[in-house]
Amino acid sequence: MRIRVLRASIRPVTAAVLTLAAALGCLHRPVPAIAAPPAIHWEPCPEDEKVQCGTLRVPVDWTVPLGPRIELTLARRPATDKGGRIGTLMVNPGGPGVSAVNMALDQEYFGAAVRRRFDIVGIDPRGVGRSAPILCDQKLVDARPNPMLATEADFAKAADYNRRLAADCARRSGPVFGHADTVSVVRDMDAVRLALGEERISFFGASYGTLIGQLYAERYPDRLRALVLDGVMDHSVDVDGFLTQTAEAVQAAFDQFVAWCGRDDKCALRGRDVKRIWAVLMDRAAAGTLVDPYDPPSRLGVWDLIQAAFSAFYDPQWYSFAHYLKEAYEPVPAGRRARAARTVDITPHSFPAVMCQDWSLPVGGFTGFRDRLRALATRAPQTRISPLALTAVTGCLGRDTAPVNPQRPIPAATGPVLVVNSRYDPATAYVWAQQVARQLGPSARLLTYQGWGHVAYTHSPCVSAAVDRYLTDLTLPAAGADCPAIEPVPFGVG
Repeated sequence: MRIRVLRASIRPVTAAVLTLAAALGCLHRPVPAIAAPPAIHWEPCPEDEKVQCGTLRVPVDWTVPLGPRIELTLARRPATDKGGRIGTLMVNPGGPGVSAVNMALDQEYFGAAVRRRFDIVGIDPRGVGRSAPILCDQKLVDARPNPMLATEADFAKAADYNRRLAADCARRSGPVFGHADTVSVVRDMDAVRLALGEERISFFGASYGTLIGQLYAERYPDRLRALVLDGVMDHSVDVDGFLTQTAEAVQAAFDQFVAWCGRDDKCALRGRDVKRIWAVLMDRAAAGTLVDPYDPPSRLGVWDLIQAAFSAFYDPQWYSFAHYLKEAYEPVPAGRRARAARTVDITPHSFPAVMCQDWSLPVGGFTGFRDRLRALATRAPQTRISPLALTAVTGCLGRDTAPVNPQRPIPAATGPVLVVNSRYDPATAYVWAQQVARQLGPSARLLTYQGWGHVAYTHSPCVSAAVDRYLTDLTLPAAGADCPAIEPVPFGVG
């Protein structure tokens, strides 16, 4: 599959050019009525005819607005109460690399009040899903080195691999590969706003989608009615903050798992020294003797074991993870194995393209990298690192181009912002939400879910009610508000 690139013809200034200039932020007043907005071609989505699917062409490089174009795909779930409709709620589930179209298609994600009052619009970001997806040789992708680089030779091979992968993906994907940064996504988002005919939008961003929301608020503050950031990225941290704060978040999630196992009689390791069992498993993994309990006789390495834990903490899946550890420690016959825990895919094809354009993550060669891993192991003695953060850092080694959207503090918000985070989120550290809320200033309010898992809206009715109330009424929770933790239940229960 080849990306479709269209070149616009150069014509005298027209209404369409004025419209594009407005999307670029060149015009500070609403576009005159004679300016026809860019067209979205709508038709019923094949997955759900109640949802409209559409496409919009945008410049691949927003600094060359009349240059080559790519096609964005979006979905709109119309408000069910036309008379009470507030406007458009744009949504993004993060990744980077997760489909926002699929999020709009999910009729169960948002509460009834939000579905009644908003058209819910999900745009697959450029390079993702249905929007000029970044394409790479799957065999090359599958050959990705273990991110826990142990030697200088491993470090050099990883840098060489990244260069080969980037060249392959750029060749297969076309110019979108070099323009997958989140600032470009933000400009796409505003072009969609304009095409929808909305003066202002509301936005719900989860995980990496929170960075889209922050950068949109920075660039177009007067075009936002409401902003929810759930599972927050802090785009101001340097490489040490990025690695350290995420590693500490994974360790905190592990400690919570251990504490839960000590109080829940359904934990398969109840009454046992979970940290000692983990240490034995890590030693076996390092020695190459740890058999994968769900895929024998395959062996698990240290990276595999840590990533299994990280994935289990997303929901969290404590019951199945406890069985997983027990059966790895004391293998059982195949017929008695428990259901395997879901593994989180953290590396879609677009992941390194986006991360390496949005983040500057230098480690100072192999010596600096090795020293950082050693320091992280003291901060996170069981889990050692964050698989997500280490994948990002090692995936950018050797890249020939500097990031176009490197870290910087986000300016204070001009309107109310609701910041949400789980206290024990393994992927986006709780401290990131605290730091971002401070950067956004007095207009921002942090709502803490005192529980576990990544993205709190789907884990807590208390959180979802507060978010829905804010989106519909612009009512923020009280300062210091929190929502109680909800104990996980076994798979298939509750």
